[in-house]
Amino acid sequence: MSGPLEGVTVLDLTRALSGPYATLLLGGMGARVIKVEQPGSGDVARGNVPYLGRDGVNRLPQHDDDLSIPFLERCRGKLGVTLDFKHPDAIGVFDDLVCEADVVVENFSAGTADRLGIGYAHAREVNPRIVYTSISGFGGDAADNGKAYDLTIQALSGLTMANGHTGEDPVRVGLPLGDMTAPLFAVMGTLAAVLRARETGQGQHVDVSMLGALTSMVAVEPWGGYAATGMEPRTGNFLNRLAPFGIFRALDGEVAICAANDRFFARLPAAMDMPELLKDPRFARRAPRAANADEIHRIVGEWAAELTVAEIHKKLAAADIPVSEVRTPLEATADPQVLARGETVPLEHPDHGGAEGLYGSGIPILFSDTPAGFSGPAPHLGQHNDHVYGELLGYGPERVARMREHGLV
Repeated sequence: MSGPLEGVTVLDLTRALSGPYATLLLGGMGARVIKVEQPGSGDVARGNVPYLGRDGVNRLPQHDDDLSIPFLERCRGKLGVTLDFKHPDAIGVFDDLVCEADVVVENFSAGTADRLGIGYAHAREVNPRIVYTSISGFGGDAADNGKAYDLTIQALSGLTMANGHTGEDPVRVGLPLGDMTAPLFAVMGTLAAVLRARETGQGQHVDVSMLGALTSMVAVEPWGGYAATGMEPRTGNFLNRLAPFGIFRALDGEVAICAANDRFFARLPAAMDMPELLKDPRFARRAPRAANADEIHRIVGEWAAELTVAEIHKKLAAADIPVSEVRTPLEATADPQVLARGETVPLEHPDHGGAEGLYGSGIPILFSDTPAGFSGPAPHLGQHNDHVYGELLGYGPERVARMREHGLV
């Protein structure tokens, strides 16, 4: 069985993370993704450490065919071709690819695609039904706001000042959320536009900015309400408006406890052998608990500090209070249930297979009739030139050979 996007062809002009992650998701749901890279150098992510090859995982490449693990993660299942867009014959080849495609995705700096002659206006002339998705730092209509990287976007969005405590330095989120939120919105917008194009025969431009995507998520929390009422906005590992809600240290690790409403909290004092807490007017109801969050967090923290993670989990789970151990990323990605559902999957080199304990993201959506998944590992640079140019576009071996000879691919 094939994925739900079988029959959709995506022309992938992206590089680094934000764009390749969007096309990875589209490919994982069944679309045919043709990844176009610069001859000789390829995607900048090919240079990201660490590497996987015939000698396993290494910090630096040991052989010419070693591949970057970040590249292996974000380019699985894609057909890899090369094309030099600065070559005078490149536009004709691009046009032929656009004619075969339903979707183009690019994440050049704003305006770069137009300067190269491969922007939306040109692609639409070639194929009026094309859905052309652009992911950029600040949006296609923004003034020049400089280069966009995950950290600069985290900083501009307010996310780094949403972490940590008041008076402390800003805190970078350990995942590249600036790079990863925009692709999620880009995929949603792309699929909506594809549905519309199938109804009308007309494609459109889908424009997603990294800053806008992440800031829209930051805005989910009521920062204006905090400011107006004097509530502390930066509370570290705790969320005061739902107290007790946070991460607490145990004897042998940490636990997350989320007694986020009156129903859960009503069972917590008995589980802690502190029934008097339920009669304390500071804690009996949700609103006063939020006003006295530091105190209830201190009490729960002192209780947890004298128990093991397993003991805390047993007591609170028995009382039907949300609780979990805090795991490392290595532990979490190897979770048997997550692996069984395909939400994380083993990563593999196209020639040398995988390595023990090496996992990448899967497609965390289970379709009952059209399963999602990746058709194979990431490609070597230009691995599918003959297939795409020679077979899909029908150029034939002699023309493809001339393209190589002239430096076009």
